[in-house]
Amino acid sequence: MPIVRVEIWENRSKDFKRSLAKDITQTIIKHIPCPEKAVTVIFSEIPKDNWAIGGELASDCFKETK
Repeated sequence: MPIVRVEIWENRSKDFKRSLAKDITQTIIKHIPCPEKAVTVIFSEIPKDNWAIGGELASDCFKETK
């Protein structure tokens, strides 16, 4: 049973995750012959304050626009 872990910034919509899970599942079954129901996709949503890129917090690099 393939398990795919996806770490993304928090606050992604349910529709976004639903679509991404579907696309990931289709890609997995294309390369690993198994039923769709055997593929597990786990999303971990991480606050930008807990994610650093190049030594800088993502919250500083990618400010929310309002």
